[in-house]
Amino acid sequence: MYPLHREREQPIFSCRAHVFQIDPATKRNWIPVSKHAVTVSFFYDANRNVYRIISVGGTKAIINSTITPNMAFTKTSQKFGQWADSRANTVYGLGFASEQQLHQFSERFKEVREAARLAREKSQDKFELSNPGLNIAAPQLSQDLSEDLQSPPVMCINGPGEDKLYRSQSADIELSSEKERLKKMLSEGSICEMNWEAELFTLQDSNTKLVAALHEANANVEQWKKQLAAYQDETERLREQVAELEDQGGRHVGTDIGKDELSQSLEELESLLKAKDEEIQMLQSKKSDYHELEQEREEAIHRLQELEARNAELERRVQNAEQTLASSLEERDRAENELHRIIDILDVKIFDLNDLRQSLAKLIDK
Repeated sequence: MYPLHREREQPIFSCRAHVFQIDPATKRNWIPVSKHAVTVSFFYDANRNVYRIISVGGTKAIINSTITPNMAFTKTSQKFGQWADSRANTVYGLGFASEQQLHQFSERFKEVREAARLAREKSQDKFELSNPGLNIAAPQLSQDLSEDLQSPPVMCINGPGEDKLYRSQSADIELSSEKERLKKMLSEGSICEMNWEAELFTLQDSNTKLVAALHEANANVEQWKKQLAAYQDETERLREQVAELEDQGGRHVGTDIGKDELSQSLEELESLLKAKDEEIQMLQSKKSDYHELEQEREEAIHRLQELEARNAELERRVQNAEQTLASSLEERDRAENELHRIIDILDVKIFDLNDLRQSLAKLIDK
């Protein structure tokens, strides 16, 4: 399942968890090693033929545990598990965000432990075949030194990985500036869209009021026409009555009572005619107002159509900007994933160099 021949150490499984170590004084309480969830990875070293669990917090390794066949990972709760490392003289604990992540880590730990057992048996068989007359304890020091000397050289740190890192950082900066520009464009477009929507709602409200006023004016015009026709008929009837009264007045010239009644009737008819003429003039002026309302309604409809066209254009621009932003974010995520992978590999190489330096220092001291 795992690679047995690789030129360099590679991560085979990674997850996120909070890291703890057992308190060396009490051996009961847990001491948090990381302030937040960090990456915990299984690594396979093809040169040494060993499996390790490594986690880096900041600039130092908070977990560097070599897996042996006698190790066991124990689930102490639904989201917490632990294992003991006799070489490091400590007990590590991991807190996961979900029970599923804890189960995945536990299953991978069992698989890696079994692979480490098979690798140890295979190496022991090779050693016994090549050295049948020697015991195991005698060549242990030379074997450790040979394993240390087979670690990758220092030049691996300054290889193509750094170029990829610098390219990823520059791409990250460009994506950040592109993201800020798109955010600014979207914010400006949103402000313009809000202003246009407010103006559109205002025009729609005005159009509704104008339409209602127009309907009311149409109804009033019909009513005024009927009233005007009725007033004209009434005027003709009154004029006929005036003519009849004048004829009657000519036949009763001699009577004073008839003259007084005739004069009073004439005055009433004249005042009534004057009032009717004023009403006719008022109706004619309202008719001109109706034409003005009709013109304003046509102008409002034209402006409404223009705003709808501008709103459609704005929606198209916003959709294009959202698509551009989505593609930029995907590119940035890919760059970040590549950056994290390179960082993990560089951290592992740094720790390998540190182990090599310590081994060489012990060799020099001896």
